[in-house]
Amino acid sequence: MARDIGIDLGTANVLINVSGKGIVLNEPSVVAVNTSTNKVVAVGTEAYKMVGRTPGNIRVIRPLKNGVIADFDITEEMLSYFIEKLNVKGFMSKPNILICAPTGVTSIEQKAIIQAAEKSGGGKVYLDFEPKVAAVGAGLDIFKPQGNMVIDIGGGTTDIAVLSMGEIVTSQSLRYAGDSMNQAVVSYIKNKHNLLIGSRTAEDIKIEIGSAFEPDADQTITVRGRDVVDGLPKQTTVNAPEIQEALHDGLMSIVASTKEVLETTPPELSADIIDRGIMLTGGGALLKNIDKLISYHLQVPVLTADHPLEAVALGTGTLLKNIEKHQRY
Repeated sequence: MARDIGIDLGTANVLINVSGKGIVLNEPSVVAVNTSTNKVVAVGTEAYKMVGRTPGNIRVIRPLKNGVIADFDITEEMLSYFIEKLNVKGFMSKPNILICAPTGVTSIEQKAIIQAAEKSGGGKVYLDFEPKVAAVGAGLDIFKPQGNMVIDIGGGTTDIAVLSMGEIVTSQSLRYAGDSMNQAVVSYIKNKHNLLIGSRTAEDIKIEIGSAFEPDADQTITVRGRDVVDGLPKQTTVNAPEIQEALHDGLMSIVASTKEVLETTPPELSADIIDRGIMLTGGGALLKNIDKLISYHLQVPVLTADHPLEAVALGTGTLLKNIEKHQRY
């Protein structure tokens, strides 16, 4: 008997939840390919270690951009590798797969996601939207006639949605999320300190001293990279207020989009959101004080899920129990 599996196919990470077992896989959405032979060299964690450190004939590819498939064949190979690794296929049977997509995906992008899941060895494939699944994973009861609001900040997209009775009432998806934050840090350090760093270093800085609101001026980090002027290795010290400045404009775009979603929410549901607050999920929810920033500008309570990184994957586990109720494509 094959077990049903839920997949959070993220721009930054792939998480897989197997029914009855919970989350069994959490690896970066990265594939390393040998360009001379077109063979896959490494997938997931092993490939991530190679980012920015490969010779010319090895390309490290992130097959998902902004939450959707940018390289179909590589995505399919990556999914097949992960599913094979789990060994969830029973004898002669294929597992049902519930896979998640951002709310802004087009029907063509939806088809590509489903096709990749089918080709990687799935049986029936179901598709649902990330903020809805994340809300379930964060412990919200979205099936009652009451308003729940979720901001799911992933690697490629931020999805903002108001849910009631198990459906999305109003939503927005914007392409500012974890990767864009890293890019903003790279640009800021290049312009301010004449230092070139890679996206992995930027992510480490963001995790270490990044803050969305009221940063601690005493928090600093030593950053190493290449000098823009003479091309030699160099190091400098960066503090938390600088990183907050680098992230400010992008974070305000999340605040602005959340405000727009609230403005199109029916008044009864708005009243529920004031009572219940907004739930933050996704890796971006781990950015220090992001809850305070959103709450400060919108005057609504903001909570962070207990396991924000795993919320979508946990949600697939709950929804797989009633899989037949889901829209199947």
